[in-house]
Amino acid sequence: MFKHQGNKRNLRHNLKIASLLSFVAGLVNVAGFLAVQKLTTNVTGHFAFFVDEIFKLNFKQGFIYFLYIFFFFLGSFFSSLLVEFLLRRNEKYSYVIPTAIESIILFGIAVFGDHLITQNPDFIAYTLLFAMGLQNSLVTKISNATVRTTHLTGLFTDLGIELSQLFFYHEDSFREKLFVSIKLRMTIISFFFVGGITGGIFYSNMGLQVLLIGVMALLLGLLYDRIRFNAVLLERKYRRRIIQFKSK
Repeated sequence: MFKHQGNKRNLRHNLKIASLLSFVAGLVNVAGFLAVQKLTTNVTGHFAFFVDEIFKLNFKQGFIYFLYIFFFFLGSFFSSLLVEFLLRRNEKYSYVIPTAIESIILFGIAVFGDHLITQNPDFIAYTLLFAMGLQNSLVTKISNATVRTTHLTGLFTDLGIELSQLFFYHEDSFREKLFVSIKLRMTIISFFFVGGITGGIFYSNMGLQVLLIGVMALLLGLLYDRIRFNAVLLERKYRRRIIQFKSK
């Protein structure tokens, strides 16, 4: 799910990582909005508010909206920088460490969020936007820009285009590619929705501690990848022994 990158990936890998990370993004989106009434997974709306405040000459509030945008960008930049560095040092940690950092951030907001809501609610927005920028950059790099999980605008645009193409393109090979892409986009949208519903349902009782569900999802994803990796190694080792035994 995580460890396969670029051309090594297939639809099954992308569907798994899309399901996991879009669920987490949907959860963060709703939890962040309910906590501080700010969008915490994308920056499109923040850019509009930033421009609006600048035109009103309300530079202090405009700067706050700028920081929302900047922290999402910073998360993306940091994630890409970290992945590139790890790919040159130890490739097997290139996805583990960024995902672990995201988990730590979500855990920190879950634990200290109730205090931060009263003391510094903007810090919650900055931190969650950083985490989502980190996640979006990581999954974009892993999937070779095939999967994006933190916002739906582009997904619905592409989905609309691809659904319309089904009426005009009848070549089997092209339609097969369309159906693969549509399936992936529908998966991301569906799990983002499921994550949002989960966040909305449990926020009323758990507050920002609902983010712990996202933390558990990320850690389970890493654990699943490790188990699958070890299983593949054992299978290869077993096959080599069978080949050696038959050759004797």
